[in-house]
Formats: sequence, C-alpha cells, structure tokens
Amino acid sequence: MSSKPLTEEKWQAILNNDANYNQQFFYAVKSTGIFCKPSCKSRPPKKENVLIFQNAEEALSANFRPCKRCKPTGERLPDQEWVVQIKNYIDQNYTGRLTLETLADACHGSPYHLHRTFKRITRVTPLEYIQQTRINRARKYLIHSNKTISEIALLVGLPNTPYFITLFKKKTGLTPVEYRNKEVEKREFKD
Repeated sequence: MSSKPLTEEKWQAILNNDANYNQQFFYAVKSTGIFCKPSCKSRPPKKENVLIFQNAEEALSANFRPCKRCKPTGERLPDQEWVVQIKNYIDQNYTGRLTLETLADACHGSPYHLHRTFKRITRVTPLEYIQQTRINRARKYLIHSNKTISEIALLVGLPNTPYFITLFKKKTGLTPVEYRNKEVEKREFKD
C-alpha cells in the first residue's frame, strides 16, 4: 500500500492535533521514521516530510515505527527499539544543539521518560552518549585532517573551543593537540 495525498484539511488536522481525525488517517514523518495519530502532541513535522496512511498497518508495512507519545497502534514501542531510534537521531544530528527536549520531540516521548529509559538500556545518559559521539568524530578529524582545533570543535557541535578541549581531555586523557601528535607519531613509527 502506498501513501495517500496530504490535503490541506489533513495538514491542518495535524497542526491542530485534531482528535476528530484519529480514525480517518495516520501520518508518518520521513525524517524520523515514525508514524502518529493526527492528535499527537509532538512538534509538527515539516510538511514535505509527511506521508499519509489510511491505517496503522499501512504505515507499519512501509517500515515506519509507532510513536511513543501517541501510541497509534495502541502499543508501546519496545524500549530497546526506542533507544536505537534515539541513538540514530543523535548520530545523525550530533552537530546541532541537542537537549532532552529536542530528543523527546524528535523521538516522540517525554524528556524524563526518554532520559530514564535511555540510561537503563545503555547505562549512560543521553548527554554522555552525545558527548562521546562528538569526541569520537573529533578523533577522526584529528587523525585524518589538518583542520584546526577550533574548526573541529565547530564541526562536532561544540562551538566553545575551550569547553571542547576540556571535554576532549576528560574523555580521552589527552588534549586534542596531544592526541593528534600521538597519532602522528604512531603513523611515523609504522612507516
């Protein structure tokens, strides 16, 4: 089954969280891979990312996952799958400003529940995961580019260079410059 056209009436129902339309259609968001009821209280998606389905089964068969917030299938997404979705969102958006509220909006849950569930499943908080993702990306830039420390800090979503250096040292035991020099020495030793 393919998606149906997004009419202005359906778009307004989504924007207004209109529960009167709940049994008439479901909408999926291409950028998040999630589908919802029209009454969902999540942040409105970009119009160009919306697909319309007549029922939940169509959305599921198109590989969209049910929203944790509005539960369009009446069931909760298993916590394990939800955490994978959250991690994927972080991995794709680590350069931007990520807060619990941003993650909760994007992944359709409450900030408190998201934090608690993420930590229970991964044993780290979402913030720790975001920081580690940024540091891992920074390591790659330090090894494989000649970019300055300030440029790398910006590229990984940490525009405050002194904070980036402090966080990098806290996570790796080395400053970015020390890390880069150590990696250069390793390569020279191999050659």
